[in-house]
Parts: sequence; structure tokens; C-alpha cells
Amino acid sequence: MSAAPAYGEDKGGSAGPGEPEYGHDPASGGIFSSDYKRHDDLKEMLDTNKDSLKLEAMKRIVAMIARGKNASDLFPAVVKNVACKNIEVKKLVYVYLVRYAEEQQDLALLSISTFQRGLKDPNQLIRASALRVLSSIRVPIIVPIMMLAIKEAASDMSPYVRKTAAHAIPKLYSLDSDQKDQLIEVIEKLLADKTTLVAGSVVMAFEEVCPERIDLIHKNYRKLCNLLIDVEEWGQVVIISMLTRYARTQFLSPTQNESLLEENPEKAFYGSEEDEAKGPGSEEAATTALPARKPYVMDPDHRLLLRNTKPLLQSRSAAVVMAVAQLYFHLAPKAEVGVIAKALVRLLRSHSEVQYVVLQNVATMSIKRRGMFEPYLKSFYIRSTDPTQIKILKLEVLTNLANETNIPTVLREFQTYIRSMDKDFVAATIQAIGRCATNIGRVRDTCLNGLVQLLSNRDELVVAESVVVIKKLLQMQPAQHGEIIKHLAKLTDNIQVPMARASILWLIGEYCEHVPKIAPDVLRKMAKSFTAEEDIVKLQVINLAAKLYLTNSKQTKLLTQYVLSLAKYDQNYDIRDRARFTRQLIVPSEQGGALSRHAKKLFLAPKPAPVLESSFKDRDHFQLGSLSHLLNAKATGYQELPDWPEEAPDPSVRNVEVPEWTKCSNREKRKEKEKPFYSDSEGESGPTESADSDPGSESASDSKSSDQSGSEESSSESESEDQEEEKGGSSESEQSEEEGGKRKMKKRKKVAEGQDSSSDEGSGSSSSSSESERTSETEGEQMEPASWRKKTPPSGKSAPVAKEISLLDLEDFTPPSAQPVSPSTIVSTSLATDLEGLTLTDSPLVPSLLSPVSGVGRQELLHRVAGEGLAVDYTFSRQPFSGDPHMVSVHIHFSNSSDTPIKGLHVGTPKLPAGISIQEFPEIESLAPGESVTAVMGINFCDSTQAANFQLCTQTRQFYVSIQPPVGELMAPVFMSENEFKKEQGKLTGMSEVTEKLTLPDTCRSDHIVVQKVTTIANLGRVPCGASDEYRFAGRTLTSGSLVLLTLDARPTGAAQLTINSEKMVIGTMLVKDVVQALTQ
Repeated sequence: MSAAPAYGEDKGGSAGPGEPEYGHDPASGGIFSSDYKRHDDLKEMLDTNKDSLKLEAMKRIVAMIARGKNASDLFPAVVKNVACKNIEVKKLVYVYLVRYAEEQQDLALLSISTFQRGLKDPNQLIRASALRVLSSIRVPIIVPIMMLAIKEAASDMSPYVRKTAAHAIPKLYSLDSDQKDQLIEVIEKLLADKTTLVAGSVVMAFEEVCPERIDLIHKNYRKLCNLLIDVEEWGQVVIISMLTRYARTQFLSPTQNESLLEENPEKAFYGSEEDEAKGPGSEEAATTALPARKPYVMDPDHRLLLRNTKPLLQSRSAAVVMAVAQLYFHLAPKAEVGVIAKALVRLLRSHSEVQYVVLQNVATMSIKRRGMFEPYLKSFYIRSTDPTQIKILKLEVLTNLANETNIPTVLREFQTYIRSMDKDFVAATIQAIGRCATNIGRVRDTCLNGLVQLLSNRDELVVAESVVVIKKLLQMQPAQHGEIIKHLAKLTDNIQVPMARASILWLIGEYCEHVPKIAPDVLRKMAKSFTAEEDIVKLQVINLAAKLYLTNSKQTKLLTQYVLSLAKYDQNYDIRDRARFTRQLIVPSEQGGALSRHAKKLFLAPKPAPVLESSFKDRDHFQLGSLSHLLNAKATGYQELPDWPEEAPDPSVRNVEVPEWTKCSNREKRKEKEKPFYSDSEGESGPTESADSDPGSESASDSKSSDQSGSEESSSESESEDQEEEKGGSSESEQSEEEGGKRKMKKRKKVAEGQDSSSDEGSGSSSSSSESERTSETEGEQMEPASWRKKTPPSGKSAPVAKEISLLDLEDFTPPSAQPVSPSTIVSTSLATDLEGLTLTDSPLVPSLLSPVSGVGRQELLHRVAGEGLAVDYTFSRQPFSGDPHMVSVHIHFSNSSDTPIKGLHVGTPKLPAGISIQEFPEIESLAPGESVTAVMGINFCDSTQAANFQLCTQTRQFYVSIQPPVGELMAPVFMSENEFKKEQGKLTGMSEVTEKLTLPDTCRSDHIVVQKVTTIANLGRVPCGASDEYRFAGRTLTSGSLVLLTLDARPTGAAQLTINSEKMVIGTMLVKDVVQALTQ
């Protein structure tokens, strides 16, 4: 039978050699199968141990679902295979479960535990698939499980899993909107993600869940702008749309001072670039200058958005190009919008669906920005193969672009279009001719004559449309066109289109004084055919009769009464009402009201000429490219485009951290930097960078230094080196920690052999002589590597002093690394005093070591020899900086050890990495010999340990200096209760938690010692704790306000455990190492 092979094909029954065959039993499927035997073959295949059979069964099941067949009875057999190790089988199982989970909620709940196990799978694809299926199960009872899974996935190491978590957020929100607050926390965390894979998905979740929370975008704005070029196309569209709305709330309108811009466009343009280079300070200046009508200066972040989206106009995706085009239209200055025209014209070569959307937007744009598309006029010419909707839209654009220069060309095109076979298109063309005649006065007569010629056209629809348009044009100059009205009156016998007949009757009635002989005759003809006319024509006949009765009652009185009598008994109640109303108004009677005396004023009042406008006018209040704009109606979920603010909001809200990984070797390298003493010419022109690298040293090889001691190099190079090192992962940091002792021993040997260490203009300026290294070198064998890793030059002077001191010993100055001083380094007051001249530190070193309140002791910024008598130290005061709470307060101590006064001490132009800013101290006019003074400056380190490089200037010299903060100085203490601490700690788990085990020495077992050592290293506040062996501390980072929670579980027996919870993973990792080192020494 022929049915057998077909059945076999349908079931996919053929098996490989040596395998059982399934699906050839006619009773196993089709309309004759018994329920108890249905799908038995599939169940057997799913129960086998062979992945190939399971895969074949799942393919057939999914195919059944695609054909609309019910496969729900296979649910138990399929669920068992969720744990299958074959990824292909597991994927198909997930597809099946997504389909039937909502229908069979009870059975779906049985597989929840399997998905939860899948969330812990080492394969990222399985973790993502498990989360995708879990979020697709629309069962309210598992909302807490879904929330927990999303939170864990948001901290996953795999960006693909984090992307899936972002996709799951809107699903959970639609299932239970009460979870909004928790979901916003997850969105905030994912918005800080640095990977391009996640960016588009999380912005989509933001738009779905909390589009009004614009504050979540502030700190991620610049990152999103910079990532935009690398995000996938779908994400680019979503991000650009969101950033368009964001920019409309955060920046000033670039067209507010358009007249000034047009007078001097070059100045405004270059001004914006200069402002971009100056940074946030210039933004505030521009904001204050606007009320004084100064030229508009664009916010650098506004310029950043425009600059980073412009390359996307060349994208292969029409949606991306359209998104950038709408962004430029809504945000860019008038002079810059023109760049989108060429890209949009390019899209007109695409499919008709794309053309339709693009032309809708071009039609809207061309009303306000006509000049933008004028060079591309021919691109909008209509082809015979275009669909009708495309033709009408192109016609709209051509009409918008028509002006006195190109109107002859446009009218010639229209003349061709009228001969088209597409009647709707021809009608639209005639309407377009009417609009051109309205907008351009000098071609009005030409257009009117052309339309009159169309009245003799064979096509009735063309004639009818022409009559309607002529009627509108005649209203502008009726006195000059009596002949045309007469010509139209003659057409009443031939034209049958109701709208055209009604238009002619209205014209004759309105201007009956211009055709006094013809009008009564037209009324006579219309009275004959009154009962056969359409409703719209009957209404105009009544109007015509009323107007003629008022102006020429002798000839038309009886006709008017006849028409009103016919209308009185018409089937349409509108016509009956109009007849009764008109009769009472125009026919005088004893009961006639006061209105009848004013009948002429009512019927023959002068009427304004109609304005022929584009249907796309004012449609730009919808965001271009949106569905609402396409439909010209607000669609569900549409976010209104905000109005420009009158005053610019604070731009500093976007000044946030650029996360960087900092390696400990970077800090060690800074100890090796020096400045030659004898190079006077180099000293005047600026410090010289020299380098000395050891092929076996990792830190030296990372520095990319060279042995060119006479050449001058820019600080930007050193900054880029630092950034390159800091971008390494935590594994590199740990490796460099372990090898720190070996590297330091190599470096000390080099110093002992008389080799010069490297100097860096960008970060090296705070100097200390090589004596300190020679002194430390003599005790190198007694020192532990860990103490060398963390020790700073001022605190490492416990070694005996070398007896012979030559002038060469004072040549080399090593900038001290501003790392926390190890509390275990005990220096006697007398020894510190003895070493003061050689170690280049001041006497306040010892009190600062012993006081945990002040944290790190006084650090050297500029040695008196390098400063030609000016010695500069600095300390971190841990007091709030009055100018800006986000800044670290740094006390700068100046002392003059020369014989002449030092005048004009101030901070020069800083060369700062991105995000770091400085609040300078007031200029010190004069510093007398032997005098000391302290100034306070604020530095916003942007939650990173990157050095702030700047210049200390006097009237005669400039000194390049550098301040690098210990990680513990980047935060301020926070006081909270134990319950608040535990609640916040519960939110900061996963990747936000760093744990380290350590062995506390016997000397570090008392409360006082532990608290003293922790607070010396980090500026944290102690949190009350009920347990005697547990210590808790809390603080917030100064710039971003991120919580830093430290917990030390000092168990009486066994290893203690240190836990730090913070969103700033880099800060947490570095702080753990510093605290562990302080506690174990």
C-alpha cells in the first residue's frame, strides 16, 4: 500500500543498522491509534540509554509541536531527560518544557529542582538555558525561585549567562510586578557590566521595568556611549532610543541660541571641542553663561553621544541607521543634522517595507529641515514599480521639498504621474499640486490652469479630485476666477462623484454674486434630481437654496420652498433637521426669532481660505522611528520624548569611576623611579624619564621603559603604562604579590651595584634618596618578603645607617608609594630622629604610625634637594573635604629650608587620568626661609588607586609630583546597626564577596589591637556585634558611595576568616590583601 511509506516517513521510523525500528506499527499513530498505545515508540526511545535515539525522539516531538499536535502526554518521559548530558538533547527538552510548562504547571514544578541544578552547571550554555526555561514557566508560585536565580545569574562569570539574566527580568516583572524594587537592584548591577554582550539586554530590561529611573543611567552614560559601536544591532537600537530620551532631560537644547550659532558657526563648533577637552569645569561655566546670552557651548557628554553614534550611520542594519537618524534629528545642532540625509537615502534602495518606514520619517523631517534632503530630490522620484503606499509617501516628500527653485522640475514630474493607471496615486498627485500652489504663490495660476485642463479628462475620478482642489484654491482669490466657476457649473451635468458635485455647489453658493445668472439655473437642475442625490450633495443643495433665497429671492423663492419641502420628508434625519432649521432661519414668520434677522450674516459670512497642510505636520512630537510615530497614535509602552530643560542639570552626576584592575607590582615600580641631580638643563625643562629593566623581573618588563636618559617623555605615556598594568586580572595581582619579595631583592642588588633606577614624569616626582634603599639593603636578608611588599620608604628605615655618604647618594630620588604603613614596623623616636636627614622623612612619622585615626603617616612628595630648598610632604587627614564630599582630603605640608623666600606656590595644570579631578589649594604668596605652612587640597580618585599627577609651581620652577592613595583612604566610615549590616551584606554576595583565611598571631588577639590595625589600614567605622570573636566594619567609597563591609571572624582555634563585601570588586580584592598583611605581621 502506498500509505505505508508515507506513514514511515512521517514518523521518521527508519533506524540505523543494528538498532530496533520504531513507528512502523499502523496502530502507533493516526486516527486509529488507541490512547494507551499512543506515542509508545517515542517513550521507549526516550527511555533508552542511547543519546542518538533520544535526540531523534526529541526532534520528532518538537516537529509534532510545530505541526500543532498535542504532545503533553509525553511530559513525564521528556522531563526525565533534563539531566541528560547530551547538550543537543537538553536544548530540545528545554524547548518542549517552555511550550507545556504553563499548561501543566503541576508537572512543570516537578522539574524546578532540575533547573536549579542546571543553574550550577559548569557549562555556561546549560546555565543560560536553565535560566531561560525557568523564567519562561509562567507559574506565580516559583517567583521567589526565579528571583534568586536571576540574582545569581547577574553575578555569573559568563557574560552570556548575565545577558540571559537581563532577558529574564522583563519576564519576571510581567509575572509579578511587586518584584520591581528587587529587579531594579539587579538592573543597576547589570548596567555597570563592562561587556558589550550584556549592554543591550539590560537596557531593554531597564526600558521595560523602570524607564523613569533615569538616575540609574548617570554613572553608566559614558560607558554606554563608548560600548555602543561594539554592541549587537538589536542592542544598539535599544540603547540609542534610551539615550535619546536621556539626553533630552540632561542637556540644553542646541538650537536655543541658533541665531548666534548661524552668525559664527566655526567659533561655536571649535568652542565645543575646547570645552570637551577642558572637562566638567567648562560645563559649569557654560551653564552659568547661557542666561547672559553667550554663544551656546555643547556639553562634552552631549558631544560624546553624537560623535560615537555617527559611525553607525554606515551600519548594514536599517534599524540602527534609523535609530541614529532620529537621535540626530532630536538632539543635534541644526548645522550637523544634514549628515543623516545620505544614510537615509541609502536605505531607499532596500525592501519596500524598509522604504515605507524610512519615508514616513523622512516626510516628517522634511517639513522642518527641508534643506537637508534638497540635494537628493531625484532619489524621491517615483518608479512605476513602487507600491501605492510608497508612491504616496514619496509624493509627500517631493511636495515638502518643493520651493521656487525646483518647482518647475517637480511640476513636470507631477504632470507625468497624472497619467498613471493607479487612481489613488493620481488623486494624491492632484492634492500635491494643490499644496504646491498654496505654498508657492508664483505658480498658483499655473497650477490652477493645469487643474482646469484636467476637468476635461476622461477619468471621472481625476475630474472629481481636481474639482475638490480647485475649490480650495479658488477660495484664496475668488474675484479673479469667475470664469472658472462658470466652467465648473457646467460640469454638474456630467460629474457623478458626490464629493465633486458637493464642492461645485458650495462654490456656486459661496460666490453666487460672481455668477448671478448661472446659480439659479443650477439650483433648478439640482431640485429636479434632489431625491436621487447622495446625502452630502443634498446638504449642499439646501445651502445653495438658502444663499440664493437671501441674495436673489425673486427668482429662487419658489425653488427654495420646493427643495425645503422635499428635504423635510427625506429619509436621513440630518437632512430633515437641516431643512427645518434653514426654513425657520431664512423664511420670515410671525414666530420668527431674533436669529432670522441675522440670516445673511450667518450664511454669507466671509470664510477663511483652507490651509493645505501635510498630514505629517506636528507628527514629530512622537519620537521618530517609533511605532507611535508610524501610526500617529500613542502605542502601548511608548515613552514620551521629554522637553529640553531650561537649565542644564548638574553634569557631575556622570563623573564616576572607570573600573581598573591594579597590580601590586605597579606600586613597587614607583619605588624605583628617580631623577638625575646634575642635569640642570633637564631640570629646567622638566624631569627626564629614564628606565632600567631587568629581563627576569615581571614588574620591570611590564613598565615598557627604555634607557634613554636624555630624552623627555610625556606623562600620558606613563599613564597609559599604568593603565595597561592595572587592566590585568586578579590572578596577575596575586602572582605579583607572591613574587614581590624576589623582585625587591633583585632591585636592591641593582641599587647596590650602582645602577640607576627608572624615573617616570607622569607618576614619579615625590622622591627619596637611594640611601634609603642602600640602608634597607644591608638588612635585606633579615626582612620578610611580605614586609618588603607593603613597606613604604619612610617606614622602612629601621636598618642601620651607612657611614659613608657621598653627594651621589642624594642624586636618586624614589617616589614613595602611598601604601598603608605596616603597623608591625616599630620605629623608635630617637632612631627616626637620627635617620631624619638620610631617610628624607620628617619627625611626625612615628606618631602617625601609632595613631589609627590618621591612617597612613606623612609621605614625602618633594625632597628638599630636588625642590631646591622646598620640601613637601602630604598626609591623608580622613576629614571630609569641604569643597566636595566625593574628594579625599589631603594635607600638603610645605617647608622652606633655603635661604631665600619661595613665592607663588600653586598647583599647575594637572595631567590626570579619566575621571580623576583635583580641587586646588589657594595660592601661597610667599614662604619665608625656615617657615612651614600646611594647605588642604581635595582629590577625587574615582574609587581607584591610580595616581593623581600634577605640578607644584613657584614663580621660577615647576616640579612634577604624584599622589597615589592607599585603597583604605578611598572610603569614609559608615555607622549602622548589626541588623542593617547583615541586610546589606546579604545583598552583596557572589562576585561582590571576597573571602580570605588567615592565622592571627598571639599579639593580635585583643579587641584594641585588631580594631587599631584594621582602622589604620582602612577608613572604616566599627559596627556593633553581639559575638565576642567577630568584628564588623563598614564604610562607603567616596566617589560612588558603594558600601564596603568588612567582617573578621577571629576564631579562638583554627584559622580566622576575613570577608569583604563590596560592589567594587577591585577595591575588595586589594583591601583584603592589605588587611591580611596588617593583621598577620
